[in-house]
Amino acid sequence: MTYFPKISDIKKAATTIAEVATVTPLMSSIRLSKAYDSNILLKREDLHRVRSYKIRGAFNKISSLSEKERTNGIVCASAGNHAQGVAFACNHLKIPGTIYMPSVTPKQKVEQTRLFGGEWVTIVLEGDTFDDSSKSARTFCESNKKTFIHPFDDPKVIEGQGTVGLELLDQVKEPIDYIFVAIGGGGLASGLIGVFKELSPNTKIIGVEPEGAPSMKTSIKNNRNTELSKIDKFIDGAAVQKVGDLTFEICKNGLHDMVTVAEGKVCQTILDLYNRDAIVVEPAGALTISALDAFAEEIKGKNVVCILSGSNNDITRTAEIKERALLYGQLKHYFIVRFPQRPGALKEFVAEILGPDDDITHFEYSKKSSRENAPAIVGIELKSPEDLQPLVQRMKANNFYGDYLNDKPDLFQYLV
Repeated sequence: MTYFPKISDIKKAATTIAEVATVTPLMSSIRLSKAYDSNILLKREDLHRVRSYKIRGAFNKISSLSEKERTNGIVCASAGNHAQGVAFACNHLKIPGTIYMPSVTPKQKVEQTRLFGGEWVTIVLEGDTFDDSSKSARTFCESNKKTFIHPFDDPKVIEGQGTVGLELLDQVKEPIDYIFVAIGGGGLASGLIGVFKELSPNTKIIGVEPEGAPSMKTSIKNNRNTELSKIDKFIDGAAVQKVGDLTFEICKNGLHDMVTVAEGKVCQTILDLYNRDAIVVEPAGALTISALDAFAEEIKGKNVVCILSGSNNDITRTAEIKERALLYGQLKHYFIVRFPQRPGALKEFVAEILGPDDDITHFEYSKKSSRENAPAIVGIELKSPEDLQPLVQRMKANNFYGDYLNDKPDLFQYLV
């Protein structure tokens, strides 16, 4: 391995970032501790002024630049959180920056980046993914002889993120048995590995990725850094097609385990944190708590830290988050329903087909005058997953059933 983060460098980073990054709280979760019969602690990296841990690595890297590099300006690519950290650092240090963000980046993250950067940053929206945006940023950077600030694959960035680990060890009273950390590019996980390998080698570090973007897990399985051809971009803060070369080597050798979590499960975690704990997190920030179910037996009686990596969530995404959570929980189902084209057919469907707790949440229908039956797309929310099969049986028995859409993703996305 050509690079591994040293404790001495991480401690220097802690001193460097102290002027902009406050020590974030480590909070006990009574609800989660009871649910998993363990001591669950939440490291609240969502409470930074830029609302994610990314300020640590970005500021540490930019602070290390020479006067010439500062004058020439910097370039970065980011799905949002790194961009905000870079923007804040540019404004604080008075360094001009150009920030490339994917065109699908939530509006809230774009506006926050512009707010933090002020007159010192220019934002360019380009590409559908972080990787697309990064390629454009690098081309611009090279042609204009500027310094590229990588979001994760840079020693100074990794060392900055590693300061989370130093804080954790200062905050806990008992040894940490497990740390769950979200992995996008792997910078935070790499920094933690650098700290805990030397100062707490018995701590098991678990990496957590979205099911739709398992770039680190795939790379470790293949024993080489592997670029995914396609990813689900919903968990934008952790959706990269390829992790860093440095971070891959560190994580391959330093992680205890890698796990992926379904996007729908993450959405339910977001809703639970908001409704039950008054904590607002973005999808990537909910990954670690979403992974606890997979380790429920293993963590019993243990001291467990979940890092809540960020809270840059766009409220306009709430409807989609709820929808994904319901679909994952098998509480919302979409059908093509064949309605007889006669008066009273809809009334019959509501009165005799739907169960007492079933609710129609989506309905699209167009009358076809030349046909005996006309299809409608109907979304139905159930009280319990066990209500699905009786509903389908009633639909089939009364000749209303056309097709089930939930397990046909291509057709589902087109019609709903």
